[in-house]
Formats: sequence, structure tokens, C-alpha cells
Amino acid sequence: MSLRDAIDNFYERLVLDAIDATRQEEDTADYLTDVMCVALNRLPARYYRHSIDMMFYLADEELKAMKEKSLAEVRAARDFVNQHQRH
Repeated sequence: MSLRDAIDNFYERLVLDAIDATRQEEDTADYLTDVMCVALNRLPARYYRHSIDMMFYLADEELKAMKEKSLAEVRAARDFVNQHQRH
């Protein structure tokens, strides 16, 4: 296992969940990948080594705030990508 494979960014999961919650029928994989990149670039990195560590040390209110922030950034990223699409 490489060092890179040993860590993850917790916001990646939250952003994927937010994308799933806002998914529309016409969304393409390329579009959603752009949305994910833009949203993640607007969020702080929150790295962890073991998912159990994040769940154990993360307060319920902090997790709720992170989920809300992820959803807001996905919505903003959708607007950004829509305004900057290449035709």
C-alpha cells in the first residue's frame, strides 16, 4: 500500500453524497466530475487515515455543518460549471 492509498479526504464522500442528492436526469459524468472538482476546491481538506477515526472524533454538530457546507458548495459548483461550460 502506498502512502497516498493510506489516507482519504472526508469531504470527498460528503461531496459525492451531495451530488447524489442534487442529481438531475440530464447530468453527464463529465459534468458531475467538473462539479465535484469545483466543489472540492472550495472546501478545506479534511484528511483521515481510518474512517472509524473520523466518525469517533467528529461531533454530530460538526458533521452536520460539514454536510450542509458540502451541499452548498455543490450547488454553487453547479452554477459555476453551468456558467463556464465549453460548447
